[in-house]
Formats: sequence, C-alpha cells, structure tokens
Amino acid sequence: MKTEVFIAGGGVGGLTLAVKLARRGVHVVIAEQLSKESNAYKGELIQPKTLAILERLGVLDHIEENGHPIDQLRFQEVHRNHGELPQEINLTELNYSRVASNYDHALMVPHEKTKEILRNKGKSYEEYFHYLPGTRFLGFENGMAKVKRKKETFHIQAQVYIGAEGRSSPTRDAMNVQVERKDYNHHFLTVTIPRPEDFTKGKIITTTSCFLGLFPLPDNEVRTVFLIKAGEYKTIKEKGLEYLYQAYSELEPELSAGVRSIKDWKKVQLMIPYTYHVDRYYTGSLAIIGDAAHTVHPMAGEGMNLAIQDADVLGELLAWCKEENKRYIDHLHYYEDVRRPRVSFLLTLSHLSALVYSFQYEWWRKFRMLAVQRIYDDDQLHVKQMLNISGLGRWDFNLLDRAIQGSMLPARKKKVSDRKQQQYLFSEAEDYPWKRNEKGMIT
Repeated sequence: MKTEVFIAGGGVGGLTLAVKLARRGVHVVIAEQLSKESNAYKGELIQPKTLAILERLGVLDHIEENGHPIDQLRFQEVHRNHGELPQEINLTELNYSRVASNYDHALMVPHEKTKEILRNKGKSYEEYFHYLPGTRFLGFENGMAKVKRKKETFHIQAQVYIGAEGRSSPTRDAMNVQVERKDYNHHFLTVTIPRPEDFTKGKIITTTSCFLGLFPLPDNEVRTVFLIKAGEYKTIKEKGLEYLYQAYSELEPELSAGVRSIKDWKKVQLMIPYTYHVDRYYTGSLAIIGDAAHTVHPMAGEGMNLAIQDADVLGELLAWCKEENKRYIDHLHYYEDVRRPRVSFLLTLSHLSALVYSFQYEWWRKFRMLAVQRIYDDDQLHVKQMLNISGLGRWDFNLLDRAIQGSMLPARKKKVSDRKQQQYLFSEAEDYPWKRNEKGMIT
C-alpha cells in the first residue's frame, strides 16, 4: 500500500492531523490498534485554542452540541469535617472571559465522542482519508511501516511517517530520541458519576490533605479526579468503596448520591501522573505528535489539547508542502520550531500547578490559598494565567508578578486592556511561519 502520509495511532491527535490533511487533498492512511471504543480515561477538557482549531476543521458545532461549557475555574478551600458538611474557607473563580478572544470558554466532551466526530468528518473525504481500525503498527522494515490487521501483515510506503501512538511509541523508538521522565508523589483516582442537574460549574476542592477535581459533562454526569498518595491505591481498595463515598460526600455533599452509583472498583481508574519531553520532534521522514513526544501532568488539563495543537501545526505544514510542491522532509523543522517551545512552556506551567497541590502542610495550604486568590485580585495575573492555559497565546510571568502573587507587593488595580492582550495572542504568522514571504507577510 502507498500513501503520502502514514499516521500510527487514531486518537484525537492522529485524527485531527488526518482530517486536516484529507480536506486539503493529501492522501493519508491511519493505522489504529483499537477496533472499538476504549473505556480508559483520556482527556475531556477542550481548551479555547483547540476550539478554534476544531472550528477551522468544520466540526466545532457538533463538538459544542455534545459538550458542557466551562467558563470559569473555581478553587474552593474547605475544612473537611467527618460526618458533617464542609466548612468553606475561601473560594476563588478564574474566568476564561478575561482573555480577549471569541473563544471565551473551555468545553468538557466525552473523549470517545470527540474521536467519533473527527473520524466521521475524515470519512467525508473518502478519496484521501483511509482509516484502518484493528490494525497494529509494528515498526519499520525496509523503510516502510509494517502493520498487522487480523492475521495479515503488510507494509505501507509513505513520504512521511507520523507517530501518534501515545506514550508507547514505536515511531519514537525508531527516531532514537532522548526521553527524561519526571514522577510525582501523588496519583489520582478518576471516575464519572451522576450529578444534579444544577451542578454545572467545575471546581477544585482542597483541604490540607485532600484534592477533589469536579468537571461537569453532558447528560448530568461529572468527571471526578481524587488525589491520593503514590502507592496508596491498594490500601484504599482494601478500605472499600465506603472510603470513597465518605470522602466525596464530606468534600462535596451535592455528590453524595452520585458517588454511591459506583458499585465496583473496576469503574475507578488509577492515573499515575508523570511527564517527559523528547529532545526532538522529527528525524528524516519521521515525526511524532502528542503523547509520543511529550506527556504533561493532568493538573492543567492540557494533554489532549497539546496533541491537537501539534496536529494543527504539522497538518498545516504538510498541506502547504503539497500545495507548493515542496519536499515534506525539507520543512519538518518548522513543526518543531513552533511546537517545542510552546509545549515546554506548558509543561512547566502544569508542573508548577502540580507542585501547588503536592504537599500536605497547613502552612503550604495557606500559601496556596493566598497565591490563587492573588491571581484573581491582580488582573494582569488573572489574564496571564487564563491566556496561557487557553493555548491562545503566551504571556510569561515575571519577578514582579511572582512578588505580587506571594504577597510581597500589593495587587495592581489597573485592568488589562484587550489591546494590550493582542500583543500576546498567537498570530497566524507565529502559528505557521513557513508561509511568510520575503516581506514577512502571510501568503
């Protein structure tokens, strides 16, 4: 089999790339190992930059119809009282609307629904989009991709080979890149449970020793993320589901009934967070996207978004090469030039967010509570935080910002103007720099 672009992995990153290429007339073959939906938890929070990408692909309306909007992030510190209602100490609300963009919210969408919508969109370009479910990518042989479907093994010849396989990536292995892994002192339990119809706002509830993230989904469900100490999962299971029932009820009483819908530990997934970032994104005709290239701590909800944003830049680049009759491999460096610095920045941001909830000391909780509140009190901190996690732009924190956040200096009273923000939103020239002509204009 021959094609122009071969993609190993039909997750959201691989599908986004394939749809982008197919709609621009590039022949693409996707080998996806799974033949049916996965029950494993994957990213569900779609950030504003990703919404913009999905709109350009022509699927945003369908995505919005199947999602629950998240217009703010709520951080609630409480005293947990065993057998009693929690006592609120502080509540801080950070708003996506502070970013000067039409994309003023994030969206919670079931992961498999996002994949289904992208897959169906790709199939509408049947001449160029070729999806092979139940097909395992085995690696490379004689310069071609070797795959196995049922009992048949065959080769696919392409001009470019893209690894979108996730954390276990034969493409990355073939590139012989350097990977440094960073582990954390905590794990997460995640499970979807019913929610009351009026429970519509996402929030993170914390005490000195507890963390419970709650992110509403459509159909009156809510994705829950409960932090535990690393290695504690076996002990918690031995305590029984009543341990979870009590913990959830004492942190968020509104979910007391919903959490009791969990009847089996098989419904609860253990998440072990770790991060890594490869030292390069391409070698010759091979390139990697998403978790094959980088894994981010889930605290900031960026993993799936980084994969889709990788696919957007790489897809635009490859489509441009096809349209301009340029060799793909001569221009792959642009993909790394754009994406690697942005991913590094968000990896650091997510790592710092993880550290905020990594230590179980009362003095640390007080520092965290004050630091989060300062982000709201100082509009420039508020805008920077939401702009950065949105993916729409980048505005670095400086020493003055950190001094204000740490209460060494008072919060600034001045509101950040939309015009000021425009300087830090990513432009088309920054997203796709290879399109610049001799005068620096986008062609």
